[in-house]
Amino acid sequence: MTTYAATTTVQPSAQALTGAVTGTPRRWLQLEGLAAFAAGIALFLGTGAAWILVVPLILAVDVSAVGYLANPRVGAITYNLAHNWATGLAVLGLGLATGLVPLVAVGAILIAHAGMDRVAGYGLKYPTAFADTHLGRIGRGRR
Repeated sequence: MTTYAATTTVQPSAQALTGAVTGTPRRWLQLEGLAAFAAGIALFLGTGAAWILVVPLILAVDVSAVGYLANPRVGAITYNLAHNWATGLAVLGLGLATGLVPLVAVGAILIAHAGMDRVAGYGLKYPTAFADTHLGRIGRGRR
């Protein structure tokens, strides 16, 4: 007959409940973001696009937050679509496959922007609120 010892239940931390990445893995994600930012900018400039367009185009990606005008779920979808590696790499790959340099430039900007956000601590959004990200809560209501 097997006897089992009583176990105690440990409550997850607030960070575990929100899914926030913390500690060393967070630093690795920020380093990865910095590398992607640098590579995206270098690739953008390598297309021959005017360097003066970097700032306006990199900021234009945040127009994807317009979905939050509908509700947080739609906002998270539109925001995450523009702020993840897959979208930037898909656009970049399509541009390279078709030889369309403007598409390569857009893909490079998407990658650079996602990297910039990761370095700054802005992550992919949860459908609960704009401030809830995979890198933790942002803004005034930080935990």
